[in-house]
Amino acid sequence: MQAMVNIEVERGANENNLGVLRRFTKKVQAAGILPRVRSKRYSERKKSENVRRAKTLEYLKKKEVTAELVKQGKLAEVSKFSKRRK
Repeated sequence: MQAMVNIEVERGANENNLGVLRRFTKKVQAAGILPRVRSKRYSERKKSENVRRAKTLEYLKKKEVTAELVKQGKLAEVSKFSKRRK
């Protein structure tokens, strides 16, 4: 796990706001915080084993119900490739 990085910049006696902002920006870039945050923005964490197991059981149950309905003739057989273009 990554350690938290706190960047502090104190204003000098004769320094204006733009200088402080510029120094802060440089320190943030040097620390590499933004690339790390941006890379994590859209990534999802791995599902836990219990969640995966529950989802698999749900899928298998649905598959079983569909197979039973097809067997009884209440549902037309579903093709995996029914949406293919000809």
